[in-house]
Amino acid sequence: MTHSELTLEKRIEAILFGLDAHMSVFADDLKGNVIERDADHVFESASTIKIFILGCLFDLAKRKEADLEEMLEYREDFYVNGSGMLNAMQPGTRLRAVDAATLMIICSDNIATNMLIDYLGIGRINDFILRIGCGHTRLNRMLRSDTWGEMLGAVTPRDMGRFFALLGKRQLVGPEEDAQMLGIFRNQHYNKMLTGQLPLYYLDAEESGADPELIWTATKSGSMDACRNDGGLIHTPYGEYVLVLMCTDFHNKLEFDAHPAFLYGQQISRTLFDQYLALEGRFR
Repeated sequence: MTHSELTLEKRIEAILFGLDAHMSVFADDLKGNVIERDADHVFESASTIKIFILGCLFDLAKRKEADLEEMLEYREDFYVNGSGMLNAMQPGTRLRAVDAATLMIICSDNIATNMLIDYLGIGRINDFILRIGCGHTRLNRMLRSDTWGEMLGAVTPRDMGRFFALLGKRQLVGPEEDAQMLGIFRNQHYNKMLTGQLPLYYLDAEESGADPELIWTATKSGSMDACRNDGGLIHTPYGEYVLVLMCTDFHNKLEFDAHPAFLYGQQISRTLFDQYLALEGRFR
């Protein structure tokens, strides 16, 4: 029997004791065991709001109210600096909606995000967010280079966790749509908070020769001056579990791999990973 001072929650508290910031945690083993720490705290969403835009696109496409094959044009007024590839290309570039969505997730492309917000509409995106039961999450605006100080969106760890729990159960939009979205999330480039201490042997299967289906992640991160967020699904031979980490109120606003939010988040992620494997697919 687990000692009362060595429960998973207590061990997470012990890890975070030295962090000079606020970190919230939500984890779900999808078998009835949830681990949480201030999971209803409302954070600046930063780029984590993009998961809901992706979900809305696939939901509306299933309803025949949008089309994954629709050609979207990069207009000059969609330009925004920051992450992505399209800011190195010229206005007039045209992409299928599904290709813009892929760029929005895998390299967090801000211009592609604006193209999709314009196509879907903020109202329909927020309607989708409410429809899947994420009542504390909202997209406020399109991305603009001169409005980084204004809140892009609001999100809670529990809401982001709910999105990925539904996706993990293939109950977000539909089995086929969820499988396609999962494939996009698996190619996401920026996941250092969740994966930084996971065994590289499994995550870099191309170099190690490991089975690429043994351990993989499907995630989305987000980062602004106000937050460092990361969350998604971690797949193992025993199933998948959800982990969301969100950090705010830190002093160092610079973006670097050794940021305390990333280092402490990585310790929590590894603790949960080891527990899940040790119990063969459960947190308890």
